[in-house]
This record gives sequence, C-alpha cells and structure tokens, in this order.
Amino acid sequence: MIIAKNQGFIFPMSSFKIPDFSLTIYQYIYPKFAVLLTGEIMNAEKMKVEIWSDVMCPFCYIGKRRFEKALDQLPGKENIEVIWKSFQLNPDLRTDPTKNINQYLSEVKGMSMERAAQLNQQVTEMAASEGLHYELDKAIVANSMNAHRFSHFALSKNKQDEAEEQLFKAYFTEGKNTDDINVLINLGKSIGLDETELRKVLESDHYTEDVRMDIYESQQLGIRGVPFFVFNRKYAVSGAQETPVFLQNLEKSFGEWRKDNPTVGLQVQEGAVCRPDGECE
Repeated sequence: MIIAKNQGFIFPMSSFKIPDFSLTIYQYIYPKFAVLLTGEIMNAEKMKVEIWSDVMCPFCYIGKRRFEKALDQLPGKENIEVIWKSFQLNPDLRTDPTKNINQYLSEVKGMSMERAAQLNQQVTEMAASEGLHYELDKAIVANSMNAHRFSHFALSKNKQDEAEEQLFKAYFTEGKNTDDINVLINLGKSIGLDETELRKVLESDHYTEDVRMDIYESQQLGIRGVPFFVFNRKYAVSGAQETPVFLQNLEKSFGEWRKDNPTVGLQVQEGAVCRPDGECE
C-alpha cells in the first residue's frame, strides 16, 4: 500500500483489546470482517474509498472537504463508493460539557492554554480556507463512540456521508454534544432517519462491535492517525492533504480499477423485469 502523509491527529491507540484469534477462527466468527482483512472481497459495481476518521478531529472535516472537491473533478465519480470507518482518538475520554477544547488539548498534549489556543486558531483559519466555519470555543469535549454507532446505523440506511457531515458540523460549528443521544436523534431526523428506530439503536449497544472492528482493522493496516483515506485497498493518503493529492490518487486507483472492471458504466434502458424477491414490475 502506497501512503502519502500530511496533517492529521495522532493520539494513543484504543485501550480495548481484541482476542488474538487466528484468521481461520476470525473468519468463522466474523466472516465479513475477515474478508476485508484478506482483501478477498471486491464490489465490481463500484470502487471503494474508505475513510478512517473521528468526529473530534478538526483535520478530518477539512480532509473531507478537500476529498470531496477532488471527487467532483473525477469523470465517473458515480462509480465511487465512500465508506466512513470508525477511529477513536481517545476511547477512554469522559464527556465533559464544562471543559473547552483548549483545556482538553492542554491536558492531553501537555502544552500551555495559550499554545493550545494558538493551534486552534491556526486550524480554524485552515478550515476557513475550505469554506468551513469553526467555532472551537464552543466545541464540547465528547467521547465519540455513540457518534460512530450513529454513523454505522446511517450506513445501513445509505445515509452515512450525510451523517458524517452533520456530526462534523454539530461538533465544530454548532457546539453540540455529539455523545448525547437526543442530539444524535435530531441529527438523524435532519437527514431522514427514522427517529424510533434510531433511538432504539442508540439506547442499546448496537453497532458497538462494528465500531471496534473498524478500529481493529485500522490497527492491522498500521493506521496511527486520522484522517486516513484508502483507495481500492491499494493506495492511501494520510492526513488532510491538498485537493490535487486526492485527485491524483483517485485518478490512479480508479483508472486501474476500471481496467479490472470493464463492464462498469453500461448505459441501461429500463423495462419490465422480475426480481429474485418475487417482485415483477
């Protein structure tokens, strides 16, 4: 895997432990995840771009915008599938609405409050250059597990990218507590997710294992900071690189993928059909 590096957040990896199963046992227990690890699955319909991120990482939102600008310039972008993967910069973090981001950085990074404020101002200016408005003074330091579970639920409804956008906006612009279930439900309603179903998910531990699988997978890939973009499981970009870097990797990986999937892009005229589920129309 070829990796390009740039700005990103690097914190100690998760403290939770995954049993040291052999791949054979892992395939038996988590067959879908094992296939991802071995690289045996290939969705011939679309090329995958996987993005490991954490909602509390300011570079992840910036990286999202730069990647989107690159994707908009790619001919055939409709054949790209973007999947957001979970990564926790601080899995042991206790949500504390009374603590501001400068205090948090000062404690975690061992720097002065003044230095933390300077760094946040630099990040705010970087975000502004991409059309993003950061209000870091209002950001609530929150554990991201519930936000990641929310994202996984949105993925199951084909609304993950919209969910990620709402999470970043809530955290960096609106100063909302992204660990709060009611906040997440309102974010879900804003993108068309069912309130009752979403509440049932968030009030349980549903999708917790999916989040942990993403984190474990990041460890297997050697990911130590976010954002981290993986193109067709062959090329990778670490950090909020400039848009041309993303475009270069998209063009290269997509060009190679299309050679292996020459039937992509058929012009289909729709007519009456019957489907395996018994529906005919």
